Amino acid sequence: MSAEPAPAIESSYEGGLRRVARVVLLDPEDRILLLHGHEPDDPADAWWFTPGGGVEGEETREQAALRELAEETGITDVELGPVLWRRRCSFPFAGRRWDQDEWYFLARTTQTVTAATALTELERRSVAGARWWTCPELAGTHETVYPTRLAGLLRTLLDEGPPARPVTLDTEIVR
Repeated sequence: MSAEPAPAIESSYEGGLRRVARVVLLDPEDRILLLHGHEPDDPADAWWFTPGGGVEGEETREQAALRELAEETGITDVELGPVLWRRRCSFPFAGRRWDQDEWYFLARTTQTVTAATALTELERRSVAGARWWTCPELAGTHETVYPTRLAGLLRTLLDEGPPARPVTLDTEIVR
């Protein structure tokens, strides 16, 4: 008697953590692309975050990063670079707690027009759009941005280039 395969979402978990690939996408002017998200039932509970999402099936984190970027932004003309940062985070969203191990990949593009092409039902209810941010805009905003130190991380990246090996960010636990 053979067991049924686990749902695809389960394969993105390892040791209780959801494996996630995120993209720090920069345009030729060194602006970073962020998505504007909110709780599905409360648009006032909002934040900005980098494109990305869970690893599916047997795909690599690099493949997940490119797939998620295409689905969430329509941008496919990218040069994927190294992993910049790694972060573990835990947060409530859409009625459950998400525990994630996130890898942030550097990517460059000349394509700045965005169009979400393949959002999930949950993403359609919780992603309000995308915006390119300059480093000074990011540093000066009073809006919530994840990871919380993104403005300083971006400034260091632009000033010094990618780190020799991924930097481990502090674990973030929200509410």
